[in-house]
Amino acid sequence: MVHFVGAGSGAPDLITVRGQRLLSEADVIIYAGSLVNPALLESAKQSCEIYNSAKMTLDEVITVMQQAEARRLQTVRLHTGDPSIFGAIREQMDRLDACGIAYDICPGVSSFCGAAAALHAEYTLPDVSQTVILTRMEGRTPVPEREKIRLLAAHHATMVIFLSAGMTAQLSAELIAGGYAPDTPAAIVYKATWDDEKVVRCTVGTLAESAANAGISKTALITVGDFLGDIYANSKLYNAAFETGFRKAAE
Repeated sequence: MVHFVGAGSGAPDLITVRGQRLLSEADVIIYAGSLVNPALLESAKQSCEIYNSAKMTLDEVITVMQQAEARRLQTVRLHTGDPSIFGAIREQMDRLDACGIAYDICPGVSSFCGAAAALHAEYTLPDVSQTVILTRMEGRTPVPEREKIRLLAAHHATMVIFLSAGMTAQLSAELIAGGYAPDTPAAIVYKATWDDEKVVRCTVGTLAESAANAGISKTALITVGDFLGDIYANSKLYNAAFETGFRKAAE
């Protein structure tokens, strides 16, 4: 059996209770060494075989899983954040299906949630934005034409941009070309929830300068939108004049 486990956004105690249990029971752990906090591996049992997938190909990862299955061992595939977001798990699951190997998925806390916590922010504010776009800049790996940053920016929704900290000048230009004003609030969150977390507040127009001044070029999320501003409407949910299924509206 293979368990895909979301490691959480960085802090070791942000893994789920289920994920922690699966880690402690695993005979084999394959972890995303370039992103997963190695402190999480401290819960592995002494006999556990541990592999760093940052140094492996897909074929090598699957081979380790196949060999473990042949020995009736439990494997944990430990991914950063939640494995469903930029986790490259579909290709692994398809290969396991072809091999007849059973698997399940334990969700995790995504780094975009960790970034909101670091910012003390709410992505979905009434009268500001009710939509969150999770995306990335086009780099060595292309994106579909309809998902170019400038096209997504035209929605003026909250944007959380992964895998783009090394391309902030291009990102800034694309966001502005899509319709964001240069003074639109933005923030760069480096290693959200890790001990060395860093938050840099800036604007769309100063993204590149701010990243350079902070020495940030990787392992960071970039958030963009007026949710970072000060103007919004209170939620109706707790408004005394708003009736819900649990509470009558006040006179």
